[in-house]
Amino acid sequence: MSIRWARVVYSLSLSRSRTILLKQLILLPGTFPKNNFSLCRGAHALTSMETETGHVTSTDQPLCETGCVISSDQWQSVTGHVTLSDRPETEIPSDQSHGSNVCDGVRDLKGCELSTNGSACVPPEIKSKLTVITEGSTQILFGSANEVFYNPVQEFNRDLTCAVIATFAQQQLVTHGIQVSIPGEEPEKRLVVDLSEKDTDKTAKESCVPKKTVAAGEKCEEGIRILDALAASGLRSIRFAKEIPGVCNIVANDFSPTAVQLIKRNIQFNEVEHLVTPSLADASKLMFERKGCRDRFDVIDIDPYGSPAMFLDTAVQAVSEGGLLCVTCTDMAVMAGNSGETCYSKYGSMSIKIKSCHEMALRIILHSLDLRANCYHRYIVPLLSVSADFYIRVFVRVFTGQAKVKASASKQALVYSCVGCGTFHIQRMGRMTSRDKNFHYTAATGPPVGMSCEYCHQKHHLGGPVWAEPIHDFSFVEKVLKAVEKNPKRFKTSERILGMLSMITEELPDAPLYYSVDHLSSTIRCNMPSLLQIRSAILHSGYRVSLSHACQTAIKTDAPSSVIWDIMRCWEKMKPVKREKLSESSPAYHILGKEPVLRACFDIRADANPKSRIRHMKRFQENPEANWGPKARAKVGGGISAALEERRKQNQNKRKSPQDAADLKNFPCKRFKEGNCTYGERCCYSHDTGFCAEEDNPCDHPATSEGDKRCEGPTHCPETSEGDKQCEDPAHHPAAEEGNKQCEGPASHTEA
Repeated sequence: MSIRWARVVYSLSLSRSRTILLKQLILLPGTFPKNNFSLCRGAHALTSMETETGHVTSTDQPLCETGCVISSDQWQSVTGHVTLSDRPETEIPSDQSHGSNVCDGVRDLKGCELSTNGSACVPPEIKSKLTVITEGSTQILFGSANEVFYNPVQEFNRDLTCAVIATFAQQQLVTHGIQVSIPGEEPEKRLVVDLSEKDTDKTAKESCVPKKTVAAGEKCEEGIRILDALAASGLRSIRFAKEIPGVCNIVANDFSPTAVQLIKRNIQFNEVEHLVTPSLADASKLMFERKGCRDRFDVIDIDPYGSPAMFLDTAVQAVSEGGLLCVTCTDMAVMAGNSGETCYSKYGSMSIKIKSCHEMALRIILHSLDLRANCYHRYIVPLLSVSADFYIRVFVRVFTGQAKVKASASKQALVYSCVGCGTFHIQRMGRMTSRDKNFHYTAATGPPVGMSCEYCHQKHHLGGPVWAEPIHDFSFVEKVLKAVEKNPKRFKTSERILGMLSMITEELPDAPLYYSVDHLSSTIRCNMPSLLQIRSAILHSGYRVSLSHACQTAIKTDAPSSVIWDIMRCWEKMKPVKREKLSESSPAYHILGKEPVLRACFDIRADANPKSRIRHMKRFQENPEANWGPKARAKVGGGISAALEERRKQNQNKRKSPQDAADLKNFPCKRFKEGNCTYGERCCYSHDTGFCAEEDNPCDHPATSEGDKRCEGPTHCPETSEGDKQCEDPAHHPAAEEGNKQCEGPASHTEA
C-alpha cells in the first residue's frame, strides 16, 4: 500500500530500546489510510521512508512480530491532520506487560510505554523508580523519594494560576489582533467597523472572517514569555504550556540539578520541548540578568518553600511593563503575628496577632512588593489576592511611572489594634491632595487613637505598614470567573475557584481588614448572633457590609467601631450575660458599662444574604486530605530528617482515639467518689473502691518520699490480712523514720 505524503511532523521517534512511536501525520486533503498500520517495537526499526513520494510498509509484512495494530477507524482527520485518538486496538497479553502502575491513557508495551496523548517512551529501569502523577491535562514523572518538592494539596493554587494567566494572555494578545482559543470555549464573534473613505455612510458590518487564532500547546511568536522561577518537578511549567494559549516561551528554572533532570524528563514525556526550556540557575541571578527592557518576562511565577522575600527585588525588575507577577507565601506563622520581628526583616512590616491576620498578611506582601518596586520607579496594581489553606497568593501587575510612585506613601497605612477588645484603626502614612489638576503630597496627621482604648481602656499594638488600597481588580476577577464558568470541567478544583472568586467579587474594596463575629461575642461574653443578624443590623444602621474569603465568620464594613460595639450592646440586652461575674478589669465590663447610643434592629434583610451564600457555592471547603498542609522541604538524597519526623509524630494523635478509651479504667471516677455518677457500668472510669494505680494515680500522703507508695489502707501491704487497719511490717515502708516499727496511717509519715 502506498500513500502520497504532504509532510511528516515528528513522525518517528527512536527511543533507547529502538522503539518507533508514530506521533502525528499530516496527509494530503482527502487522503485517508484505508488499511491497518503497524507500530514496530522491539529489535526492528523502520529503514525506509520518504517524505514526498515514498511509501509506508503495509500490514501484509509486519515490521515486528508482536506489533500493535491500529485500524483506520481509530484515526481522525480534521483539515488534513491525522492524530492518534484512542488506545491500540490489539490488547497486549498479560505476560508481556511490564508494570502495573500505568495511568489512564498509557499502556506498557514490552518495556516501552505508548501514550495516546503523545507522551514519549520511558525505559523500564527509569519507570520503576518514578510515579506517574496526573494533574489537569499534564502527566509528570515523579520520584518516590523527597528529592524534589511536590504538594498535591496546592492543585487549587496551580489551577487558579492557569486561569489567571490565560485571562491575562487574552488581554495582552488582543491588542496585537490575536485571538486565543481556550479549551472548551467557543471563539467570540467580533464586530468589525469599516471606516474607509469609500463608504460614506460608515456603516457597521459584521465580518465572519476569522482573525489569527492561537490554541493551547501552540507556539505564538508574539505571545507571552513566562518564567517559572522555582519549577521543582516542572509540573506548573508544563501545565502552562498545555493549558494556556498564546505562549511564546516558558523557562522552567531550578537551582537543584536533580530537579532540572526531572524537569527535562517531564518535558520530553509531555512533548512540550517547543515551548518549555529547562534552566539550572539561581532564580535571583537569572532574573537580574533579564532585567533589560527587551529581555524581560511577561509573567513571573514565584512559588517558593517558605518566604519569597529574597526573590522579590529582582522579580519586580525582570517583569515587563504591565507584566504579571504571581507570588506565593507559605510562611504564615511569621506573617500572622507569631514573629513580628522576623516579618519586619523579610517584608519591612510588623505583623501583629489580630483576628484579621490572614487579610493583613495579604496586605503585608503587597506592601513589600510595592516598596521594592518603588526603588526602580515602578509601582504595582493588584489584580487578585487570595488567602487559602496554609498560604497566600497574590497576582499583581507592575508598571513604571515616577508620578505614580509618589502616591505610594498614601497607599500604605499603620494598624492600631487594641489588645483587649480587638478594635482596630487605620492610619495612612501619607496624604495626596489635588490642586488644579496637580497633585500635592504631604505627611499624614495622627494618631487616630489615644493612649488607651476608648472602649476597654487597654493598650494598643502597632502593626504595619500594610497596603491600604483595594487588593482586587474586580473587572479582572469577573473575566476570570466567566472564563471558568464557561468550561467548569477545565479544572478539577473549578467549584472552589468559582466559589472563592464569587465571594471576592462581593467584598467591599475600600474596607481594609475585618471583624470576626465570634471574637466580638467572646469579648463581651455573650451568645454569638448569626451572620445574617449582624449583617442586617449593620445594614439597618445605614452602612455597608460584606463577608470575606479569608475567614468564615468575618464581616467587612465601613461602619465605625463605635457602631459595631453599639450593635453588640443591643444584642447583649436581648441575650443578657451575668454581669456580676465580670471582672472590673475585663473588656466586657467596660464595654457593657455604657449604654448604646444606636438602637440596633436585627430583623433579617433580604440583601443581608450574599448571592454566593444563597447559591451554596463552595467557599470554605473541608480539609482536602488527611495530614494535609505544608510538606517537608526537599533535600539531597530524599527522605525526611529525623528531627522533623520526630516532631511530626509528637504532634499527631493528640486526641485519643476511641479504642484507647479502655485505658481510662486505670483512673478512678471522681463522680463515683462523690456519689453522683449516673453511668454505672457504662462509665469509662473505674468504680473500684480500693483502686489506686501505682503509676498513674499515686496516693496523696504528703510526708512520703519520692518513689514511696503512700499508704492509704491494707491494699498497699501484701502481707496484711483483710480487715487490718495498719501495717505490721516496717520493711514495706522504707520511707518511715528509723525506729518506727509499724505504719499507723498518713500521720506517721513526717518527712518528704
